[in-house]
Amino acid sequence: MAEDSGPAATGGNRTTVKLALRYDMRAPGIGVGSPDQYAAALEHVAWADELGFETVYLAEHHGADDGYCAAPMILGSAMLGRTRRMTVHLSALVAVLHHPLRLAEDLAALDLVGGGRVEVTLGLGYRDSEYRMFGIERRRRVQTLEEIVEVLRQAWTGEEFDFRGEPVKVRPRPARPAGAPLYIGGSAEASAIRAARIGDGYRPAGSEKDRLYEIYAAERERLGEPVPPRAPVLGPLFLFVSDDPARDWEIVAPHVLYTTNANANWARERGVGTTAYRPAAGLAELQTDPNIRVVTPQECVELCRTLGPDAELVFQPLMGGLPLDAGWRSLRLFETGVLPELVQLGYRP
Repeated sequence: MAEDSGPAATGGNRTTVKLALRYDMRAPGIGVGSPDQYAAALEHVAWADELGFETVYLAEHHGADDGYCAAPMILGSAMLGRTRRMTVHLSALVAVLHHPLRLAEDLAALDLVGGGRVEVTLGLGYRDSEYRMFGIERRRRVQTLEEIVEVLRQAWTGEEFDFRGEPVKVRPRPARPAGAPLYIGGSAEASAIRAARIGDGYRPAGSEKDRLYEIYAAERERLGEPVPPRAPVLGPLFLFVSDDPARDWEIVAPHVLYTTNANANWARERGVGTTAYRPAAGLAELQTDPNIRVVTPQECVELCRTLGPDAELVFQPLMGGLPLDAGWRSLRLFETGVLPELVQLGYRP
């Protein structure tokens, strides 16, 4: 956000918090189904763009019974068409499931659609069912990712290059000469070393993000390369602003329980790394998880103060099929009950 001015925004209470949305489009059979979710997500981003939200994060997985988003580039293209300022950040794109040349073309086109408003966190993936679905050898996934990064960078120069023994040229070129920034994702130490070597930056996941970033920064320094700025300090995984938390905990609990348990269960397939999603048995356990928050407007303002001046609040208003009216109620209350206070603390859309 732009620098603030004026006495109300100075001192230790100042915040330049970033605002974001996130979608995985899970529709587990409770609450809202996929057709309504996709329509609502487009309405959400149009609303958020007007308020100065900076980013919408889109995740990717394949073959999931609950409809987990399998085509984030298509959804992202529609979102870019509904917004003027927001960045679409594919996080994480399971890059190894995509053909390198087709991925270069698709990301270039997406960058053109958005006028350069695209970022990508590239992931290895970890689900055996997805590797089998696309005929990818899991044991070669690291080599595949490294090839993809090299191909993307060569393709976006617009020059002819050799791809597996064949001269090729990719058109059109992206909106920006270097294309979308290519962050490397991951939740294990190997991902930090890999990111230092081949990425434009690093977006660690899981519960040890700070430690992983330090490994990444040390490796960048060892390689004699500059260390890019850290990603913003993240707020809760799920944040819901409410004028009646007792009522809304009951509404959101089934949907959040489904998502946090499903994500925690999937994370076991990694074999390495960690996840910030914790399994929970019910509402009482959810309410003790610091990553799951249902807060009043004033509590949300205090959360921003606590997180510090370079934090990012991420809203997931469709998590686990959350009813549309509930998601909108939280977003609208943030708009009327929280955002004016943040403006006084230095937020500028």
